[in-house]
Amino acid sequence: MVESSYPMLTPEEALGRVLASVQPLAPVRLPMDQALGHVLAAEVRAAEDMPPFPSSAMDGYAVIAADPAPERVVLGEQDAGYVQAPAVGPGTAVRIMTGAALPPGADTVIPVEYALEEDGRVRFTRAFPPRAHVRPVGQDLAAGDLVLAPGMALGAAEIGLLATMGYTEVAVHPRPRVAIMATGDELVSADRTPGPGQIRDSNSHALAAAVRQFGGVPIPLGIVRDTEEALRAAFGDALSRADALLTSGGVSMGRRDLIKPILEELGQVVFGRIAQKPGKPTTFALIRGVPAFGLPGFPVSSLVSAELYVRPALRVMAGFSAWRRPEVAVRLVHDIRHDPDRLEFQRAVVRWEGGQAWASNTGDQVSGRLRSLVGANALLMLPAGVSDFHRGDEVRALLIAGGE
Repeated sequence: MVESSYPMLTPEEALGRVLASVQPLAPVRLPMDQALGHVLAAEVRAAEDMPPFPSSAMDGYAVIAADPAPERVVLGEQDAGYVQAPAVGPGTAVRIMTGAALPPGADTVIPVEYALEEDGRVRFTRAFPPRAHVRPVGQDLAAGDLVLAPGMALGAAEIGLLATMGYTEVAVHPRPRVAIMATGDELVSADRTPGPGQIRDSNSHALAAAVRQFGGVPIPLGIVRDTEEALRAAFGDALSRADALLTSGGVSMGRRDLIKPILEELGQVVFGRIAQKPGKPTTFALIRGVPAFGLPGFPVSSLVSAELYVRPALRVMAGFSAWRRPEVAVRLVHDIRHDPDRLEFQRAVVRWEGGQAWASNTGDQVSGRLRSLVGANALLMLPAGVSDFHRGDEVRALLIAGGE
């Protein structure tokens, strides 16, 4: 049997080499409303106080808190967005709406539910201390404050803060553009009926969806035939358009497995084998500084390897400082057989009962059974050196469900 010349790395070693090879993409400026989900590339400081004037936090009456008058004359009304009421003095009050500027002289707002107004005069059923229900100048932001730091992902609240401060665009790391190609003469597109010996291409679509979930922008290149000429042309196209490249298939030891030799020809293969199941022949290379992942052709192997190595790389390239999935200790719901020669990532469903995480795998774990990933929210990490696990045994699980 012909043995691969590539050293066998542990998954930890392989991931370390991937992370050492990638860095955040150069910042770009995006319109604020297109920046959702991107990572901030430069600090954002407040240029002014917010709110810029003392304002009411309630609908009610602006008064002087220390005024002993049992009844006060209502001088008028202050609406949000206008400055129209006279100054408040002893024995007077101004009707005020939430968000309106506090009239001169007033230091407190008494909510409307504690007020009885009749014929232009108001009495209060309760007193409040100074500054009650008043938003002071700079309560949200003070001029010069560091409001958003580099490395923060922009969500709805962050976008709102940018708008509050008058920003219309912001410096962020772009989403990585990822070229995706499926290789194999046996593949046909999903809309075709396979002929003898053919199957529909699922990897292109699954990997494009995974790239979107990971925060990247997929660039589908379709199915590439198993010839050196076709593959070289596809690699050239990918390198001209993308920040990273994914291939599926063609990384094993067969006569038509051409991906590794072409990667060697075009760049540097960083690793070509990993001591894991599924995904042993997963390959990682650098071509003119562009990370290229040669993923196995079996759908499960392809997606599991994408989760373990492509996702962290894309997260780093997009500027995220946090790229790790959470790991938890789980107890097995049932017995599990395991080939002890490699670390195995079995697809599983983890549920919590009474503070304990319980896991059951998704049935037959062969690499070609894509259904084993459907509904899975975890990968059980079954270590090498142990052949059987029993109900109630504790193992580690990588949680893979959830948004980015």
